[in-house]
Formats: sequence, structure tokens, C-alpha cells
Amino acid sequence: MSTLQSSGSSPLVLPFSAVGIEAIDRVGGKNASLGEMIRELGSKGVRVPDGFATTAEAYRHFIADSGLGERLHELLDGLDGDDIAALQSAGASARSLLLNAPLPDDLQEQILTAYRQLAAGSGLADGAQLSVAVRSSATAEDLPDASFAGQQETFLNVQGEAALLAACRRCFASLFTDRAISYRQMNGFDHFDVALSIGVQRMVRADLAASGVMFSIDTETGFRDAVLITAAYGLGENVVQGTVNPDEVLIFKPTLEQGFEPIIHRRLGSKAIRMVYAEASEGGRRHHEPGQGATRNVPVPLEEQGRFAISNAEALQLARWACTIERHYSLRRGSPTPMDIEWAKDGQSGELFILQARPETVESRRSATVLRSWHLEPHQEQPIARGRAIGASVSSGRARIIRDPGEIQRFQPGDLLVTERTDPDWEPILKRASGVITNQGGRTCHAAIIAREMGITAIVGAGDATECITDGDLITASCCEGDEGRVYRGELPFRLEEQELGDLPDTRTRILMNVGNPEEAFKLAAIPCDGVGLARLEFIIANHIRVHPLALLEPGRVRDASERHAIAELTRGYDTPAEYYVDLLAQGMGRIAAAFFPRPVILRFSDFKSNEYAKLLGGRHFEPSEENPMLGWRGASRYYAPAFREAFALECQALKRVRERMGLVNVIPMVPFCRTPEEGDKVLAEMARHGLERGRAGLEVYVMCELPSNVIGAEAFAERFDGFSIGSNDLTQLTLGLDRDSALVADLFDERNAAVKAMISMAIATARRCGRKVGICGQAPSDHPDFAEFLLAEGIDSISLNPDAVISTRIAVAKLEERLLKQPQAAIR
Repeated sequence: MSTLQSSGSSPLVLPFSAVGIEAIDRVGGKNASLGEMIRELGSKGVRVPDGFATTAEAYRHFIADSGLGERLHELLDGLDGDDIAALQSAGASARSLLLNAPLPDDLQEQILTAYRQLAAGSGLADGAQLSVAVRSSATAEDLPDASFAGQQETFLNVQGEAALLAACRRCFASLFTDRAISYRQMNGFDHFDVALSIGVQRMVRADLAASGVMFSIDTETGFRDAVLITAAYGLGENVVQGTVNPDEVLIFKPTLEQGFEPIIHRRLGSKAIRMVYAEASEGGRRHHEPGQGATRNVPVPLEEQGRFAISNAEALQLARWACTIERHYSLRRGSPTPMDIEWAKDGQSGELFILQARPETVESRRSATVLRSWHLEPHQEQPIARGRAIGASVSSGRARIIRDPGEIQRFQPGDLLVTERTDPDWEPILKRASGVITNQGGRTCHAAIIAREMGITAIVGAGDATECITDGDLITASCCEGDEGRVYRGELPFRLEEQELGDLPDTRTRILMNVGNPEEAFKLAAIPCDGVGLARLEFIIANHIRVHPLALLEPGRVRDASERHAIAELTRGYDTPAEYYVDLLAQGMGRIAAAFFPRPVILRFSDFKSNEYAKLLGGRHFEPSEENPMLGWRGASRYYAPAFREAFALECQALKRVRERMGLVNVIPMVPFCRTPEEGDKVLAEMARHGLERGRAGLEVYVMCELPSNVIGAEAFAERFDGFSIGSNDLTQLTLGLDRDSALVADLFDERNAAVKAMISMAIATARRCGRKVGICGQAPSDHPDFAEFLLAEGIDSISLNPDAVISTRIAVAKLEERLLKQPQAAIR
């Protein structure tokens, strides 16, 4: 496509291939980025639909030719953006001026010439009109420190020359939407320093397939080694505006680029509607005023809602492109530049395309030296609404159920907005809000993006929040409890903790962390530590899988009809019920391993007792009734037992998937409650039967040291395992003969008891003599400085702690090590 010149010296229209990010001041961030990718990344396999852009000179030519400059100044100079009535009046008048002004003849001709050239190269059938997207691209848009997300208009499925020119005029007018005027004032941009470029891009037939948004950073935690992809059926505006609850896929970048397939999280969205093309005679979502394009929303059949909108292979391809795009922009800008990217799949060709790419503007700028964490104080309230948590904050205030942004007069500063969904028209309200709760939307929708940018609490995709929450009631919106955001009645007390993560001292003793919830792993990985000393599978099984593994392997033994129905619903969309278990377990393992990669993650196989397994769906049909489950059928004894070994096989399959398919070889499996060395042999044989052979491909296997037999027979265990983790709770219980579940003897439970310390001392000494690593996982070292000093003096290799104790314990351990080194008689062994 050729460059088209105006009667002067500056071109009014440029093909995308003629611009790059150096041309932001001429074609805006959006169009400059499209040109950059076509020009620089096409050879690397990134597909971007072709098109052209009008220039900033074209916009200024339009304003000058129409004589609108002075009248716009009269409307906007001195405008108070907080005066909603004045803002609405000025915006309406400014838009009217532009909509009623004709485009200059030379600009019209050059737009149409470029459109004809684009159509000629698109291989259309005779008589067919080229369908294009007409996008606004402000010259201050998509900068590293301001997203301008959705401030101007986009029109989809625009066909024909008359419709194209009308859409262009409406794009120019959208520079003066109320939201755009307000946003520029809030971010310190002069209205008359900003020009608008129009991007005209060949439409991808996503109406026949799927589309969405992806980020090359985790949007909730700022974890930079993940790509987050959201996907729904049809054209992408539903995902961007939050009209649908999309699928989510999370992919780990480092091993993806090594050739692995590290999908570490998948979440099925409801995807209840899809946006498709509509004929002008049908009416549609935007009423088909001239230039608005013809689209409409149609229901998605339930069967399709129950499937992911794109395949795993397609998600991996998109993630590879995200890595390529991020790497390119980071090199161009000279600093790490996480990206916000829109994509689509063409339903006719089956090909994937990138539609837009811009720098991510919130998490990438957050300080890495301060860790902020919110905590609800203990309470008895049950959630009245649930959705997707955006960020990790907590807010309380009056709930205001508002159906239309025109009701802004009802909204007071500090209120919590409760609504169906938001778009840029809601931003004046969001500026006043302490939080927002929407029925619709996913982690990449408008409400989520703007909430992050404004630093307010947001819960999206809550489904029925406008029905469950009463207007005017005091409520608390909590995003500090994992991926699920929860709304509670009342003003619940909470606290905000800030930890400085600056120059922490190094320690000889490795400081590790205990992690149970995979949803918290990315956030916890920001705390300086040497890895994970204990990752428990029980949380994943109880909270994510929720089904007894044998109920998935032998569903015929589940006699309760309601349980069978619940299990069928959970496993819908999987080839087999067992694959559901393996998939979710692998995702949970993988997410923790990815968060701390390449640091070691010691992952303990399941250690439920029979009474705990019985609480899972279907569990009571498979579990025995034991008088003292704490000392019964648990840990290693289950893994080789004929009644459970096929369930253990599912854990092995999940771990094998994490190591071999995801490439997360930093995972070290650990066997709990292994009573004898011979029992250890049986467990290792079961693992090898499923492709987890100790020593092969660097696989190490640890064992819990939590029974007196583990201590006394430590040499024999060291011949079979690569390391020990001292479980001080069970070791104290079994050394002192206590039931730690019994309140009657709870006052006798103390890890500092001389007999328990003798056991720990013996375990450390034997492990060191046998050349095996030995650590401890428990709270005692952080609760009792004298106990930590004892462990260091004995020469323990690592201490694994709950996250809230990691920083303070690291500082204390550094001081203890320094003091011990100054005392030769008590030197670290």
C-alpha cells in the first residue's frame, strides 16, 4: 500500500508497514504499535492484520479546515473535570461540532484510496465489500505510564466507503467523550496537545471463532514470568468491556521458551454470549447509526459454554507471541516492558492474529521494594457474593447499586460501586469509589484494568452481585483470600501490612517458605527466600479438586445420587474423570513450582488422614472408620496399598506432567509418614512404576523425618532418600506420646522439650554424616529464638516457615549465625 500525500508536505494517510513506535506522535500508540509489529515481527511468525492509519496532521487538517479550534478552546479551557454537569455539557457540544463538520475532500479521497488498495489485496470474492475495524489511536495513548484504555471509540465490521467515512468522523469526535476529557485532565494531558489518528484494519472473522486479551505479566501480583490469556467466543469487545466472563489460561514463560508446555492454570468461564456480525437490517448492539458497524450479541449454547474457547496448543502459540512481542519492545525501550495485547482467531482460516499491543501500565510500575498485604481479622460472616479478585486489597463502604453512569449524583466518595459491568463512561464514578463489584467481566475487562490503575478494590464476574447486595448497606469487599473475591455484610476489620524488602542479610542457613494455596504463590514469591520447604497437596485436593480420587476412578461405588451429580458437573469437559484430578493437581503443583523457579520446591505427597479423605465428595464410600486416624492409614502406607495405589498413581502422573511437560524440574517430591525403610522401598517402586525413578533426569526424593523410627533408622533412610525434612509437630507428638488433636494434653506439647531436641539433634547429625540435606518445616524457629539458635548450632541446612515469618526470621538467623561464628566453642557444626 503506498503512502498518500496531502496537498502540503505531510502525509495524511500511511500504511501500517510505514510506521513504527518512533511514530507515536504521528499515528498514536495503537497504530504505531501495529506498524511496528508488522514491520519487525512478521518475520518471526507474529501475524497482524494489515491496514492503514490517518496521521495527526490529518486530524489537525480537519480541525483547521472546519474552523473548530477556537470553539473547542471556548468549551474546554478552564473546564472543571469534577463538575459532572459541566463536563457532560462540554463533551456533548464538542462532539456535536466534530460530527457535523465534513471531512476535507483530500482527506476523504486518501482514506478511500487506501481502503480500495487494502480491499484489492484481501482476495475478496467479486462484489464483496471489505469488512474493517475502525479504531481510534490518540497520540498520547498506550504510553508506558498511561493506558488511555477505551477512552476513544472503536467500530467493528464496517463495510463500504460511506460507512467507513462516517466511522472516521465518529472516531474524531470520540476524542471528546466525557470519559476522554476527564481522563486527560486527571493525567495532566493538555486537550490540544493530543491529536487523534484513525486505524483502519482488516477484520479477523473472530465472530466465527474466538478472541480475547493477554498480558505478558500476571495482572494481580506483577509476577513477570507468566502470560495471562483470556478468551471468549466471538468478537473481542465483549472481553474488553467485561460483558462476558471469559476463560483464563496462565502460562509460565521461562520453560515455554525452552520448548515445554507449561500451562499452570486454566479456568473455564461462562462465555454466555458471543458478538457476531449483523446485517444492517437486523438492528444491533449500537443501533447501526452511520459508521458504527453491524454487530450483535447472540447466546452461546450450553455445550459450547462448557468447553474452552481455544485449545491448549493455541494458548501456547499466543503465549509464545506474547514473549516475542515483550522481548522486542523491551529491547526497543531499553527496559523491561510487559505488554497488554488483544488477539483474535479467524473462524474461516483457523489462524491466530494479534490485533493490538501496548505497554502494561500498572503492575510493571509497582515498587518491588515494598510488599503490601491486606488481612481480614477473624470473623464469622459468610460471603454474600463471590467473583474474581482483582489485586489483593480490602475495602469497606456503602454499596451503591447503579445501573447507568448517569446516576452519578447518587454516588458519594468512598462508596462501593455495584453494577452489571463498566465501560469508560463509568470512570467519573470510579474516581470516587473505594471499590467496584460487577456481575460480568474477567481479569482483563475494563473494570479490572481501571481498578488496578486507580488503586481501588475490584471483584468482577460475580454473577448476581446486584441481586445479593442491598443498596445502601455497609459491605466489605475482600480480594486478600486468593483468586476468589468475596463480599461480606458489614464493615469487617482488616489491616494493611507493609514490609520493606530492601537489603536483607545473606544467611548460611537456607530460609525456605511453607506454601499451601497455589493462588497465593505468585504473591508469596516476592518475599525474599531460598525456595519452598513444604508445599502441601492437601489444599489443592480439598479446595480445588474436592473429589476423592477413588470416586473418580471407580464412580460406580459412589451410591449417593447427589454426589454423583456433583462429581459429573465438576468433571464436565474432561475425557475421563481421572484426568480432571491429574489436570487440577498438576496445575496446582505447577503454579507453585513456577512461582519460585528455579529455586527448589519440596512438594509433599498427600497426607490426608482417613477422616479427612472421607469429607471429600464420594470419600465416605472408600474410607475406613478409624479410632485414631492420626496414627492410622496415612502417608506412605497408602501409596502402595492395593486399596489406594491407583489413587497415588494419579499424584505421580501429575508430578510427571509438571516435570516433563511443563519443564519445572525444581520440584522435589517428599514422602510423609514413612514408618520403615522397607516401606520407603515400596513407595519408590510405585513412583518408578509411573515414570518417577529416583536419580533419573535429576529426580531427587525426600522423606519426612517425623517419627522416632525415622531418627533412629536415619542411616537406612539416607540410603533410599536424598534429603530429610523434620516435621516437628508429629515428631513432638510421637516422642512425647501426645495426641496433638487433644486439648486435654495440649499444654504438654512443646518442641523445646529435651527429649524432642535430642531426637532433632540426632537426626541432623546422622543426615550430615550421610551427606544428606536436612531441614525443618514448622513455626517453632520463628516463635522461639532459643529454638532457632539450637537448630543453627546443630548445623541444620534449612528452616521452612510460614510466609509472615520469613523476613523477620532471616534477619534473626543472620544475627544468630554471626554470634555463633564469634564463639568457637559453640561454632556451627
